[in-house]
Amino acid sequence: MGKASSQKQSRREMIEKMQREQARSDRRRTILIVVCSIVVGLAIIAYPAIKLIQDSRTKDQALTEFGVASTAASCDAPTNDEGGGTQDHRPDGEKIMYAVSPPSSGPHYANWAPFEKKFYTTDDRPAVENLVHNLEHGYTILWYKDTLPKDQIDQIEKIAKSKLPESSLNKFIAAPFKQDEGKGWPDGKNLAFAHWSGPDSAQKSFGHRQFCGSVSGEALKQFMDKYPATDAQEPNGG
Repeated sequence: MGKASSQKQSRREMIEKMQREQARSDRRRTILIVVCSIVVGLAIIAYPAIKLIQDSRTKDQALTEFGVASTAASCDAPTNDEGGGTQDHRPDGEKIMYAVSPPSSGPHYANWAPFEKKFYTTDDRPAVENLVHNLEHGYTILWYKDTLPKDQIDQIEKIAKSKLPESSLNKFIAAPFKQDEGKGWPDGKNLAFAHWSGPDSAQKSFGHRQFCGSVSGEALKQFMDKYPATDAQEPNGG
């Protein structure tokens, strides 16, 4: 065999070797893509199932099992805000400036937030004016700062899906409150419970707010027991 022929043979063998290595590399990449696709697909399928199981477990737990103890939540005493605005329905889209932040009573839109939904994020929350209408029907609203860390928001979501006290009649909503939607809150306070009480013997009504520094299902229960859903401007709604 001549030198030229030998060189051609070597080049051919080298090319064939490179082709075989490329083929093996392509097969490995294809297998990796298929495996990754299967894993991602299983995760997409599994996540709703896992979430459903978690929500089912949470539903059977009392709200007092979530968050810190009431004594560790840095909660202020509830306020007695002068109430007003019963059946004062304003056009949708009209911006209402409430006397207190977050609002505990006042004018509101004619439509309320859905009664069956109990937890909102910044992505799906209705207007504040819709939620105030829920207050009129005996709801307790847990307003939380939209800047609250995710782990705290997760605890609030679990509270919203947990077993609520009988005093609430299941009338509860947790929703974020944006910093530009009202006056600033007291320093160190990250969430506030709100309830709108019905008229007293003198036909006066009050809104109540309780600010807390940390999430506490126990503190929320105490607030709900103090201001039950039956104590409302229109208790039969919802």
